[in-house]
Amino acid sequence: MRVVLAEDSAVLREGMVRLLELRGHQVQAAVGDGDELVAAVEELVPDVVVTDVRMPPGHTDEGLRAALECRRRRPGLPVLVFSQYVENRIARDLVAGSAAGVGYLLKDRVADSAEFLDALERVAAGGTALDPEVVAQLVRHGRDAVAELTPRELQVLAAMAEGLSNAAIATRLAIGERAVEKHVAGIFTTLDLPPGAAENRRVVAVLRYLRR
Repeated sequence: MRVVLAEDSAVLREGMVRLLELRGHQVQAAVGDGDELVAAVEELVPDVVVTDVRMPPGHTDEGLRAALECRRRRPGLPVLVFSQYVENRIARDLVAGSAAGVGYLLKDRVADSAEFLDALERVAAGGTALDPEVVAQLVRHGRDAVAELTPRELQVLAAMAEGLSNAAIATRLAIGERAVEKHVAGIFTTLDLPPGAAENRRVVAVLRYLRR
């Protein structure tokens, strides 16, 4: 897998490069600011981007804005945001077009390198990987079909937004996997996502959940 990495801390950047290479991935570029990220993606066309949020020169939201620009230029480009901060408004923009291939993890909540790498590979494959805290801050309850979901279905959908499988959701909620399957089916029915839909129904359901 070809990766472009943006991280302003040289020490962390070098460590992440080594970690990715040990996993067998190719780090095409490791840069320290948003402008360099956009330029590298344009030139190298990676399989996935990993970026921090706060980078030079302003140390506010340059990395996230750069990720948006990369997705604008290359629609569908998988992006994993890896940061200490949640930037709500721009993060919503990141998933506004499609939640497929989008991740947002908080550095201090990732338990180990395996969790990070698994999330990155899931995002690169078109899935989602969203920290529960990020999900909580992004969710906006509107008067649409999502508001008609039961509390348990909302719990299941929130876990789906994190990229969890049915088995992992069952473990988290302490219910059977068949019960999770029933809740997922109920979510699809309520959101009017029929089995024959061309899109990945899990991704579409998550996108509706995260929209304003």
